[in-house]
Amino acid sequence: MILIRNLSFRYEGASRYALSGINFDIPDGDFVGIIGSSGAGKSTLSYALNGVVPHHFPGDYYGEVIVNGLDTLAVQPDMISRQLGSVFQDIDAQMTAAVVEDELLFGLENFAVPHNEIEGRITSALDAAGIGNLRQRVISSLSGGQKQKVAIAAITALRPRVIVLDEPTGELDPQSSRKIFEYLRELNEQYGITIIIVEQKIMLLCEFCKRLAVMDKGTLSLEGSVAEVLQHGESLEQAGVNIPRVTTLGRRLKEKNLYKGALPCNLEQAVTMMRSLSYSAEPTAGMDHSAGAVPC
Repeated sequence: MILIRNLSFRYEGASRYALSGINFDIPDGDFVGIIGSSGAGKSTLSYALNGVVPHHFPGDYYGEVIVNGLDTLAVQPDMISRQLGSVFQDIDAQMTAAVVEDELLFGLENFAVPHNEIEGRITSALDAAGIGNLRQRVISSLSGGQKQKVAIAAITALRPRVIVLDEPTGELDPQSSRKIFEYLRELNEQYGITIIIVEQKIMLLCEFCKRLAVMDKGTLSLEGSVAEVLQHGESLEQAGVNIPRVTTLGRRLKEKNLYKGALPCNLEQAVTMMRSLSYSAEPTAGMDHSAGAVPC
């Protein structure tokens, strides 16, 4: 479990705090999406989870972050990395080897995984990511989506209890982005790995995440289930978060008393909403039904 208590942080030389008074609990097995406008503090929060803040970015640090019983301020990031694996926004900068197999091998050897376990871990991690056929490929020859999966496979081979990802689909097309989220959901549901993902693609977060956390100017302005957070449309707009179109449609239907159910969070729920709508069978006065007019 991750516990964040009164966390504030200001980068050295900065005029304002990147994080201010953050309190947040993330239970084991959760799947949390962190969203907010540029500069809201999302990446800094992810750095605080893995100990990069404050160990590698100096500044004013207050409060505490506890990852599975370890205080990230009291221990070095390499200790945290045994519990929490990170996939950074710049995938190329994260790669340490030239070949896919060696990328996974590097982490396993550095974590002193028993030699008789290494082959099995490499094979299972690559197969789970759907890239077993890329084992001997040169990393520089891979597509962006393939590199993302290599980075995730390298982390899952270490079998951490938590994976934190910072904008993992930022450079990917919609199809590749969805495949990444599908793989993350599989890791979450089948292996109980806690997933924390910083992402701008609200529709993907709404479909795959269990909870959302909204950052705004360094503060945690909203957090809760996807449905709970999307109820606060005005606050989301003020925080610079685009509301899913299906949710906006549901709000407008509610305003016109045409729909009384829960607001849809994704396309599947929107289809259910539309199917639930009923219209009066009584002809509307003055309307030429013979011409095929449809009431709006």
